[in-house]
Formats: sequence, structure tokens, C-alpha cells
Amino acid sequence: MIYDLVYFKKLLIMFFINFCFFRRQFFLKSIGFICIFTLFFITGCQNNSLNTESSNDNNQVTKITFWHGINPPENREIFNELLAKFNEENPKIKVEALYIGQPDEQLPKIIAAVAGNQVPDALLYVPQLTGKLVELQAIKPLQDWWNNSEIKAEIDPAMLSTMELDNNIFSVPFATNNAAMFYRPSLFEKSGIKDTPKTWDEFKEVAKKLTIDKNNDGKIDQNGILLSSGKGEFTVFIWLHLIFSANGEIMQNNQPNLVNEGTEKALQLGLELLKDNSAILSAPDRGYELDNFINGKVAMQITGPWTLAQLKQSGIDYNVFPIPIINKSAAVLGGENLFIFKTNPQREKATLKFLEFILSKEFQTEWALKTGYLPINIKAQQSTEYQAFIKENPMIQVFLDQMKVAKSRPIVADYPAISENLGRAIESSLLRQKTPKQALEESQKRLNLVINNK
Repeated sequence: MIYDLVYFKKLLIMFFINFCFFRRQFFLKSIGFICIFTLFFITGCQNNSLNTESSNDNNQVTKITFWHGINPPENREIFNELLAKFNEENPKIKVEALYIGQPDEQLPKIIAAVAGNQVPDALLYVPQLTGKLVELQAIKPLQDWWNNSEIKAEIDPAMLSTMELDNNIFSVPFATNNAAMFYRPSLFEKSGIKDTPKTWDEFKEVAKKLTIDKNNDGKIDQNGILLSSGKGEFTVFIWLHLIFSANGEIMQNNQPNLVNEGTEKALQLGLELLKDNSAILSAPDRGYELDNFINGKVAMQITGPWTLAQLKQSGIDYNVFPIPIINKSAAVLGGENLFIFKTNPQREKATLKFLEFILSKEFQTEWALKTGYLPINIKAQQSTEYQAFIKENPMIQVFLDQMKVAKSRPIVADYPAISENLGRAIESSLLRQKTPKQALEESQKRLNLVINNK
């Protein structure tokens, strides 16, 4: 009986994962039924010790599972090295880290795990999922722990907006970042470009100069910039830098609103780059990949400091400048937060210990030095090692300066639907299937239906 139910459970979860890819909104509306249906068959045979070997025996080890999407692979290697130190220093806790794909690949797995009562102990994900996880009653509120934690005083207050919902703390930052314009100085020099552009008009001129047919065969060998394409969260994150710079918004009066002049203006500017071949599009939802930048196919790409480890290993020349201004300086608070799922007191206590390790000066300093992420621990920011790192890597200062104008994406339950529909509008516009205004209006209609039919 137990074997049959476990096998049935696996099939059911796989069905939910695949179904969610194609019918996400229907799936989310049906989540209550799914949870009841799954638990009716499974709860009696659930083995709550699947992720732990702990009992009252002090000699045994508490095993916790950590789901993440740390990318690129170089950063995963760095994290695994740091995690090995934690496991070694905490012999009664063993953290197993599992890479489960990029954010849009993770979402159906997370929802299916909640539905199947097979959640990890900890999850690394963008904080904009907070509202949905709270709605599903899946995560542990952290306010009491936060109020009594000594580590609270060490965390940059700027991160609070990513942690809080309805005056309660539900996650803590892993690290932070924003995006800027990476470029190849050698390619700028070959094109006679001496200064990096400050405004969007200057940027369009530079991108055009960097678009070259090197062998005069009528085919472009080098484009000015790679634009992030697709409808996933990474694409939305990158484009929000431009949308906010154009005075665009995605929430007005606490209601989702994709149709506004600034958002349309940002997409229209992207189209102008595509029309004169100054830009090419990334593969769908692969705007974080650097192959075209590294091999010289493009001279510029909007990405973040998390790429520094990979770029250092590539051996190419590179530098960074602030994203050119459309109407104002703007940036988006990036990075992922750590959530703790409701499991049992012993596993939750062990997971909080792991969480304190992530927030610590030691982890934050090493992670920042080796990956380029910006530390969220004030002591790490002020450390001698990190200050020396900034002097050796002055490009980091660009991201630190942009943090002064960076703002968080909305921490609301409807954010996954907002992001999905904004992503659809971005994709439709860049593929020239619809004008930016038409694409945004169509996405807003879909979004209204989703929200009104909840």
C-alpha cells in the first residue's frame, strides 16, 4: 500500500509540473483542490523524516534540503565550496543543495511541491513570490526570529522592502544586485568610440557604430547590443531597468497597470535598435547567457555583477557603465531571498542556523569577492577585504552607485501574474507581432481577467 501511494504521488506531482507549464493560471486557481486531493491519499503514509535523520538522539544529524537556481555554473561551484564549510563546522546539520533550474523552470516545481506536501526546507527565489507562498500558507513567518536575532543589526536596511509583506518578515536576502551595461573596450576602441554613452540617444548612436559587417559580405558579424528576450522573470527584471528609467510603472494606486507611456516608450526604444540591426535578441528566456558577448558577436549586454566570475575565467576584456538614461537614473533591486518552508520544529531550527550562516559577514564577504554579488551584510560591505576588492575592481562601484536609486519589484500575491503578462508584452513587442501599445493593452486585459477571477 505504501509503495503504491508513493508511486502514485510521484506520478501526480509530475502531472502537476507538466500541467502547470501549460495552464499555470488554471493550476493556481485549482491549488486548493489539488492540495486536498493529494493529502487525502497521501498524508496517512507520509514519512515526515524523509529529509531528516534526526531524533532525540544528540548523535544524529538533521538533514535539510535547499532548492536554488544559482547561475552561472561557476557561481554554483563557489556556493558548494562555502556550503561544505558550513556542513563541516556544523556536524549535526547536513544541508543538501539542489539546483532546480532558472526561476521560470522552478515555479511549477515549487507549486507542485507545496501541493504534494513535499517541500524543501529552504528555497532561494526572487522575493516577488512572497505573496503567493503566504497565500498558500507554505512558508514560516520570520518576524519573531528576526526581532530576536543578533544578525538583524548587520543587514542593510535597504533590503527590508524585499523581506516584508503586511508588516511581517517572510524571507531574508541571500545577496543583492542590479543590472548595468557591460561592454567590450577593445571593440569600442576599434570603432573609434572614446566615451561611454550617458543618454539613450547617445547609446543608440554608439550601438549603430558597433554594428559591423567585417568582411563586406552583406552579413552583419558584430551587433551593438544583445537585448534580453522571452517572457520569463529574468527578461522582465532586465527590462524594468529601462521601464523605470522612462518613468514607467507596473503598479499604480496599488493596482497592476502595464499600460502607460513610460513602459511603451521603453519597448519602443528597444524596437528602434532592432530595426536598424544595432541589436539582436537573446534566445527565449536566455538573456543571462554571455556566449555572444564573450565571442564578440555583440559589443554590449545588460547584465549584472553575478557574471564577474564567469567573465574573469573567459579571459576577455570587459568593463561596465550605468544603463543610459531615458528620463531618469533608475535600477531594479535584484538578487534572491531565502524562504523557510513549514516542516517540523527540528528541521526549521536547523534551517534557521543555515540562514544565519548565509547572512553572516563571513559568507557575504566571500560570496561577494568570488562572484561579484553585492553583500547585504553591512560588516561585509565595510570590511577591509571588500573595500580592497572595490579598488581592484572599480566596475563594482557602478552597481553600488545604482543601489541608491534601485527599487524593489512589487511584493504582492499577484506578482507572478503581473510578471508573466508583462513578459508576454515584451516578447510580443520585440518579435514585432504587435506594437508596444497593442501588446501592453492585450496583456493588461489578460491580467485583469486573472485577478478578477481569483
